[in-house]
Amino acid sequence: MSTRLTPGESATLVRDAAGGDRHSWELLVDSYAGLIWTIARNHRLGQADAGDVSQTTWLRLVEHIGSIDDPARVGAWLATTARRECLRVIGRGSKTFPVADAGPLADGRPHHDPEIDAALLGDERDAEVQRALLGLSPRCRQLLHLLMLDPPASYDEISAAMGMPIGSIGPTRGRCLDRLQGLLAMRGIAEPARSVLDGDSH
Repeated sequence: MSTRLTPGESATLVRDAAGGDRHSWELLVDSYAGLIWTIARNHRLGQADAGDVSQTTWLRLVEHIGSIDDPARVGAWLATTARRECLRVIGRGSKTFPVADAGPLADGRPHHDPEIDAALLGDERDAEVQRALLGLSPRCRQLLHLLMLDPPASYDEISAAMGMPIGSIGPTRGRCLDRLQGLLAMRGIAEPARSVLDGDSH
């Protein structure tokens, strides 16, 4: 299991990796690979395109690692870069579209994304909870998914990945969980919606 890096640890790893330390580079990859992959998949990219986005994002870090303005915010830098790469892939002709910017689907039904659901549910303990999650907006599902990463994405990283002001993340999270609670109640589930998230490290 990867570990959430403190800003100081991130800055140290970036500086050491820029100096050629392979172990520091491997720790950076271990800590942020999940974040990059999640951003790619949340943009509805297929496996191959998501892999390309991940590879290109790390290549961009290799190219710029010695010139990042704030190494302590390398996670947000990676999130922003991954999001831009996703939009570039989409713009070159992919039929997919960004979850964060997507409105209601044409048929009015929520889109089923098994990978997002599996990540949110962890052990898929309750099929009814899974169906309730599918009733959330794509933006809510993306936000909860980022918060369910292990370790969870920071608000700084979520802001970069979703183009959302940091100050609105907490209120949006609360509204999404309230909506989920209502959907759970409609299905006769008393489990608090906030138990879907494994705590909040922010």
